[in-house]
Amino acid sequence: MRHFGHISPSVRKDLFHQEPAEFTAASPARILAAALGATLYSPATRPALAADIRKQAGRGVVSMVLCLEDSISDADVLEAEENLVRQFAALEADGTEHPLLFIRVRTAEQIPDLVRRLGGAVRHLAGFVLPKFTEGRGTAFLAAVAEAEAASGQSRLYAMPVLETPDLLHLETRIEALAGISRTVNAHRERVLALRLGVTDFCSAYGLRRTPDMTAYDVQIVAGVIADVVNVLSRADGTGFTVTGPVWEYFRSQQRLFKPQLRRSPFLEEGVEELRTALIEHDLDGLLREIELDRANGLLGKTCIHPAHVTPVHALSVVSHEEFSDAQDILRPERGGGGVMRSAYTNKMNEVKPHRAWAERTMLRAEVFGVAKEEVGFVDLLTAGLQV
Repeated sequence: MRHFGHISPSVRKDLFHQEPAEFTAASPARILAAALGATLYSPATRPALAADIRKQAGRGVVSMVLCLEDSISDADVLEAEENLVRQFAALEADGTEHPLLFIRVRTAEQIPDLVRRLGGAVRHLAGFVLPKFTEGRGTAFLAAVAEAEAASGQSRLYAMPVLETPDLLHLETRIEALAGISRTVNAHRERVLALRLGVTDFCSAYGLRRTPDMTAYDVQIVAGVIADVVNVLSRADGTGFTVTGPVWEYFRSQQRLFKPQLRRSPFLEEGVEELRTALIEHDLDGLLREIELDRANGLLGKTCIHPAHVTPVHALSVVSHEEFSDAQDILRPERGGGGVMRSAYTNKMNEVKPHRAWAERTMLRAEVFGVAKEEVGFVDLLTAGLQV
């Protein structure tokens, strides 16, 4: 797998100063966590799920969650489990490349049971998403993943806890809830791939719902939780985990991104303006602002519930040539003693010691998402990713 691997090598060569690196499910966890990108959720009840997975792989999706939890009715859980077993068997028979696949369960007991029922097809499973994760629930969940891995003979089944419970939201219980989550995930550090934020559940606790022109960061009670999660669980001192961005829940019922008008050259001013208009018309202007704010607040990757959201997330995850230049300068061995220098773009100060952690994170993102050429911007990456 590789980001933008669904577009032709010749187009990638035109776009990238440094192309995205290839990775597999066996790659180091730090690479996989950074490479998750736009993680597309799909209800496990979909009758053609295996075909959907193949189709989305052809559109650039590299991680998917097959959901047995809130996206399906309580009455449909047993049939959804049976459907997953059938669909994984179809993937086993097909043998084609597919995204990293995770199953979002409801209970810890489902995990070893599903792994047993999947049989040999479990090799197509990367791990499990653990909902409503707390210290109490999390211990049982993570023990179940370890049990399932041992029984299956898999080299690794990863876990992605979802932080979304009221005790994390409520001010009087937040500190202890975060401390408990921290204790739990640190005790299973080698298994926890990333932490996901359940912002819809946070809003639900107060009867809130953001509109298409608002980001999660405009809802102050949610923004406060995100800040505290990053503060405790995503520090750059070697103790932190990757925390992914919240879901964007708006899309058009018949979304054909973004109309034929985008065949116009993105380098032309009128092409950029038409793209901006199309984004607003398709309720994606807010998504783009939220992705930028995710990264500014220390989040990487994003939960997605519509295929139309995937390419914008990935296009905005590519490292710009300017960012790459700054990160390279900061990390040069001869700069090990610190100091400050003017950026190669002559528009900012690069201070070696304070900016080092940012530079290291930027270089990791550059490895998995690539570095754009100097003259290539978001519009170019977006249109190239869409026109496949």
